[in-house]
Amino acid sequence: MSTQAVLPARWQELFGEPAAMRLASADAPGGGGGGGGGEDLAHSGGPWSKAAVAAGELRITTAEGLGKMAAAHEGVEAGTAGLSATAALAAVRASWEKRVAAVRDECGSVRSALLNVAREIGEIDESNGVRFSYLVTHQDASKWH
Repeated sequence: MSTQAVLPARWQELFGEPAAMRLASADAPGGGGGGGGGEDLAHSGGPWSKAAVAAGELRITTAEGLGKMAAAHEGVEAGTAGLSATAALAAVRASWEKRVAAVRDECGSVRSALLNVAREIGEIDESNGVRFSYLVTHQDASKWH
């Protein structure tokens, strides 16, 4: 495919020739999902699900970290009453608790979004597999008539 017909000259200078794209499942025997390499477009819920698991684990780890931080600071104020460092330590702790809690909450949100993407991609892949199978079946049947 020529980029001159697709991209303006300046873009062609910047990006060069675009890679060709094929659906791996369209080239597979029976048209029903193949493993492809190279330039084939083949995705599944796997990477999205793995990323969701990682986000969930990070959420748990940060929540545990908040608990450990709270436990480590128990009694610090009573034992260091009157020291100027106590107020500074409390301010730093509050700041870190706020930041770590924000990371924890964001990980929960990202996990949910990643699981939704994995589900949607799985549904799209399944739907496309059915459609490709239908096309292949009807194309093969037309060869015999």
